[in-house]
Parts: sequence; structure tokens; C-alpha cells
Amino acid sequence: MPQHVPYSLRAPFPQIAQHPPAPVPQPRRIVFLAHRDLDNPSAGGSELLVDRLADGLTRLGHQVTLLCGGPASPVRDYHVVSAGGTYGQFLRARTAFTRRIGDCDLLVEVCNGMPYFAPVWHHGPTLCLVNHVHTDLWKMRFGGPMAPAARIGRRLEHWALTGAQHRGLLVAVSPSTAHALRGIGVERDRIRVVHNGVEEPGPRADRSPEPLFVAVGRLVEYKRVDLLLRLWERVRPVVGGRLVIVGDGPERESLERLAGPGVEFTGHVSESRKHELLCAAWLLLHPSALEGWGLVVTEAAARETPAIAFDVPGLRDSVVDGETGVLARGESSFAAAWCTLALSGHRREVMGKAARDRAARYRWDRTVRQFRVVAGEAVKGWGS
Repeated sequence: MPQHVPYSLRAPFPQIAQHPPAPVPQPRRIVFLAHRDLDNPSAGGSELLVDRLADGLTRLGHQVTLLCGGPASPVRDYHVVSAGGTYGQFLRARTAFTRRIGDCDLLVEVCNGMPYFAPVWHHGPTLCLVNHVHTDLWKMRFGGPMAPAARIGRRLEHWALTGAQHRGLLVAVSPSTAHALRGIGVERDRIRVVHNGVEEPGPRADRSPEPLFVAVGRLVEYKRVDLLLRLWERVRPVVGGRLVIVGDGPERESLERLAGPGVEFTGHVSESRKHELLCAAWLLLHPSALEGWGLVVTEAAARETPAIAFDVPGLRDSVVDGETGVLARGESSFAAAWCTLALSGHRREVMGKAARDRAARYRWDRTVRQFRVVAGEAVKGWGS
């Protein structure tokens, strides 16, 4: 596991005031350039963030367009334009922007691995939104004979974030992402941190009377659900109950073959069903190797459900170790924390209330307001 350097020992990044001392000029026409929209079968936390930003800015009077790869749903309060398929969009984004959008006051490129290099071809203010830097994930996604593709992807991402974006600001969703950007050479004064938000959850559903543990996320390699299934075989004889895996993805078939007794795969679920499961769960389990923030941690926290995760970038931002959940330093400590909390209802309750209180500080309207300040700053500083 990577060494965890306490944030108190790190130099702070520029902070965003909740109430700026002076009005900041705001871009009226904003375009988000992203890989997917929220209706895409592969959508995750990044797509939810962009949707909430686009929707919130629209409600504040901005004219917002999402330019993304298909399939994309046009049924939004903001405009959605498809730039092509999963891979073709990267070649067609510039043409689609020119022909179907024309111009804007601010172009926000969502850098999620493979870049669009928007600042190279868009001659206007740009802003880069970064969930996490994929440095080590390229090797995980493209291993063995595909290793050359991993090296190319890593270099393209590195150049896009440090070279193509050299004139603009970058928005990181967590201190971990901000420090990863610093680690590849992005200047500190160009980075702003804007955290994810969470919806007001509404009335709580009942907690399960029997042990119930939930993991939520796309079933891909770096989420490490295979590791969770192995740990379940160590934990199940001690605590009993069920392990529910919510989500879908290319790894689902192989994961289902690995799963032992007491494991259920739900696939995609509705928001109301996800709410019920997060309320019912005794613990949220998040075995991912890396996250930008770990949005589901905050979603579970809003339902008074603590989380167990590894002490990795992003999750060490969304989980307060020993207070709103546990950050494990290895597989054995993850399993030990899982057993300990499962057997201590009082400790889970205390952590759950602390998690709920912390989640109350993260709401989407706050995220939108902070992002809007940075958007104004990006436009004001362009060309200076």
C-alpha cells in the first residue's frame, strides 16, 4: 500500500471562499466535454458529478451543453450533443463542437484518462476537471501484450495535464487528486479543489436485522471486487450474513464465478433501491485501488452507514479513519476491521452518526457554487 502522508504536513492548495469578496464575471455559455453522459451504461461518479454541475449551473441561469460520446440521452434540462461512439468521439469532438455548438464562453474538458486536448484546438477559455490521475491504472487496465498501449495512454494523459493545459486552471475533486497533479508537474497555483456533493437522502429506510454488507461501483479491475470476494470467505464464517454487490461492468461474469455463498450481484439498480440498500447495510465496503473521491462513501454516510476502505488516494479523503469508517493498510487489516465493526453494533452506530454529520457538509448546491467561482476565475484569467 502507498505511504499515507498526513495532509497537515503538505502545503495547502488555493482555497475557494464560500462567499467571494467581490463578484466574479461569470461565463454565460458553458460546454462540458466528457466521455459519457449519465445515461450511458458505463456511467459512474464522474458522470454524476458532471450532470449535477451542468444541472445546477443551468438552474443558475447559465446556458450549458454537454458534448460527449454516445449513446447519450437528449432528455436533460441542459443540452446534450453526441460526438460519436466510445472511441470515435476523440477524433470527432472538435468537428462536433464546431458544427453543432459553434462557440462558448468556457469549455470544460473532463480529463478522465484519454484526453481531448481541448486547449490545443479551442481558442478560448478552458478549464480542466480531473477526478483522478490514471498513472498506475494504465498498467492495470492494459497489462501483458497491451503494455505499449498503457505507456502511450500514460504519456498522453501526462502531456494533456501538464502541457496542453499550461495556460488554464485545473479542478481536482479531492486533495489526493490535487497532490497527484502536483506529482506529475502541475503548478500548485493552477489547481483548485472542489469536492463532490451528495443528495439530501430523504427519510431513512430500515436497517437490516441480519448482517448485510454492500459494495457499490462499476465492476472493473481497479475496483478490486475480486479481492473483496476473497476476504468475504475469511469474514463470512465469523459474522455470517450477506454480501451484496451493486453495479455492472466487464468483470461481472468472472466475479460471479469467484463468488462463494452469501454473495448477491444486483447489476444496476434504481436510485430508490440504492437508497434502501445503503440504509439497510451494516457497512459499505470499498476495496478500490484508487478513487478521485469515492462518491458512494458520502452517499452511504448520508444514510448513517460507515465505510471500510483501503488507505488509498481519494478514499482517504472521503473516509475519516476511526471516525466515519476505517481505512485499512492491507488485506488482513481490512478483514479485521470488517469483523470488528460487524460484531459491534454500538461502534457502527457511533461511526454512522459521525458519517452522517460529515456528509451534511457536502451538498451539490455547495459544489456548484464553488465550481462557478472557479469558472469565473478561469474566464477572467484567460489570456493574461
